[in-house]
Amino acid sequence: MWGFRLLRAPPPLLRPPPLAIGDAARRPQAGAMDPGGVGARGLRATEGLHLQLCAVPGADPQRSNELLLLTTPTRGRPGDPAGEQHHVLYFPGDVQNYHEVMTHHPENHQWENWSLENVATILAQRFPNSYIWVIKCSRMHLHKFSCYDNFVKSNMFGAPEHNTDFGAFKHLYTLLVNAFNLSQNGVLSENGNVWNKDSKASNCKSNSPSASSGCQGEKKRACEKSDESAMGSYPPSLNGASFTLIGFSKGCVVLNQLLFELKEAKKDKNIDAFIKSIRRMYWLDGGHSGGSNTWITYPEVLKEFAQTGIIVHTHVTPYQVQDPMRSWIGKEHKKFVQLLEDFGMQVTSRIHFAKEAPSIENHFRVHEVF
Repeated sequence: MWGFRLLRAPPPLLRPPPLAIGDAARRPQAGAMDPGGVGARGLRATEGLHLQLCAVPGADPQRSNELLLLTTPTRGRPGDPAGEQHHVLYFPGDVQNYHEVMTHHPENHQWENWSLENVATILAQRFPNSYIWVIKCSRMHLHKFSCYDNFVKSNMFGAPEHNTDFGAFKHLYTLLVNAFNLSQNGVLSENGNVWNKDSKASNCKSNSPSASSGCQGEKKRACEKSDESAMGSYPPSLNGASFTLIGFSKGCVVLNQLLFELKEAKKDKNIDAFIKSIRRMYWLDGGHSGGSNTWITYPEVLKEFAQTGIIVHTHVTPYQVQDPMRSWIGKEHKKFVQLLEDFGMQVTSRIHFAKEAPSIENHFRVHEVF
């Protein structure tokens, strides 16, 4: 079942980002005001629409993910041919969930500022005139540990077991095709800015609520999946679009798995075209409970990655890279950056809050400063 529902906008962030942020190509000086982004003293409200897409299938019908799409009034509907569209794909970390879910959790409520909706808003300011797609993990162990089982083989707590043929690229590509299809075929109203919950084209019916997850936490409308594959019936408007991929914390395991699959994935012409449309990849303070492979350090994998011409950004904090109990993380991060530089890749690497004590709060705050 494909479903969608409109989310109420969460309350504004309690603490606005401290830096002025422009688009991906330029960064104004801290303290300056950027008319299209975030000012040093406050977060400009994003007048956009959060649409939650439930159970969107990937290449394997048994693999599906929820997606949260934030689009602003300055953008047309996905698929419009006018101009190049830019799409930001974000993979969240542990505890991150919909704002309503987090506020009712006995522990996770303290991190509600970093809910999926709030982070989508931050990303919309960081990447103006872009569509923001938050790709939710398929499983949250104990309602806390994000597990990206549809992208990488994972243990109970979501620590990855990387390989070269899990199908992460194929799943991501088809997930986007189906999400584009769902968001275009009857979900949007004629002007492309107002979600039309009563569209006949979407063939929707009421569905009963459940309290366990975001898509099922309130009354929602579930859309019946078309019998015809989106891969065959709708050539994706990924042609002419460009992409930025962002992983935060546990979400970085998805980006890492994509690196392992690059060589094989390029053999598929559609996926190869998608790979060529990826402009930048951001690793934001990656981490997981496994004892290695927090950062990829295999020269043959990174050499293949370097040939793509994708621009790489790593942003870390002492919470991960200076943890004495997980000393391998900092070592792997340094090796990851060094190897990519040795292979001639364009890499930006920054450590934030270096003079402050490691804290999970600063771990989350990397969203504000990257």
